[in-house]
Amino acid sequence: MNLVLPGQVVARGAPNGEGTVKRGDYIISTRTGIFDPEKNSVTYPRKVEETAVLPNVGSIVLARVSRINARQATVNISVVDDVCTKDEFQGVIHVQDIRATEKNKVKVQNSFRPGDIVRALVISLGDGSSYFLTTARNDLGVIFAQSSETGEQMFPVDYQHMQTKSGYTEMRKCAKPILDE
Repeated sequence: MNLVLPGQVVARGAPNGEGTVKRGDYIISTRTGIFDPEKNSVTYPRKVEETAVLPNVGSIVLARVSRINARQATVNISVVDDVCTKDEFQGVIHVQDIRATEKNKVKVQNSFRPGDIVRALVISLGDGSSYFLTTARNDLGVIFAQSSETGEQMFPVDYQHMQTKSGYTEMRKCAKPILDE
């Protein structure tokens, strides 16, 4: 069983189950939770439903980009320190918090797109409605994206580009992969 996020392709060529939808030949998760390949379903483990997890300063979060503008990206936080949250929290990544270097050259639209899944660090509890996040480290940034043109899943090719299997490339602020050792 694997942790999955909304919009993530979880299977192919099989009937979909609870917490998933079928798009063409793909089964896509509609919620954050644990994917059971035998049932093709995504469910919350009981432990997650009963546990209230709140982001704190220093927490690593996974979030889906919901909207962008020239000054910031707004995200919905669904995983805090490797624990799924039952409720989503809103977060904001300001343009100056996207990269550690060349901050004056950063453009939000070249770093994130709505629907991207981002690994970020909580730097402030924010303004009462949103947590303030940063991706200004090599291990932080976009970890999962679909092409806005072709709809295909994209893979990082360097620190600022992602590419589909068919070769279409888009700009993103990519997170350096974390390899289990």
